[in-house]
Amino acid sequence: MTTPTSIQPAQLPAVVGGYLAAHAAHEAGTALRSFAPTAVVVDEGQTFRGTDEILGFLRNAGAEFTYTTELIGAERLDDARWVATNRIEGDFPGGIAELNYGFTVVDDLITRLVIAPATPPTP
Repeated sequence: MTTPTSIQPAQLPAVVGGYLAAHAAHEAGTALRSFAPTAVVVDEGQTFRGTDEILGFLRNAGAEFTYTTELIGAERLDDARWVATNRIEGDFPGGIAELNYGFTVVDDLITRLVIAPATPPTP
């Protein structure tokens, strides 16, 4: 079992930082360049495979809402897996959410991204 290591957001791999910046700026084409051709994205129970489906996801995810994104945490799980935690605030139901973006990076490209609600720490 791997123990996550908290890191500074600047210590995330460059490809992850580039994706997060492009996604927050709603630049789907730029964000897509971060993914391997056979990458997989999982968000809200839906799976998107390959660049065509991922581009659709990037263009449409949250498009019906106005929101801001703030990177509030980062972890290194191992040499290939990283987690970035974003705080999202906007006009969507609930208004505030913290989401974990779990990345697998191989050869400087994202091969897998799983977006899920951040779980609060256990007391």
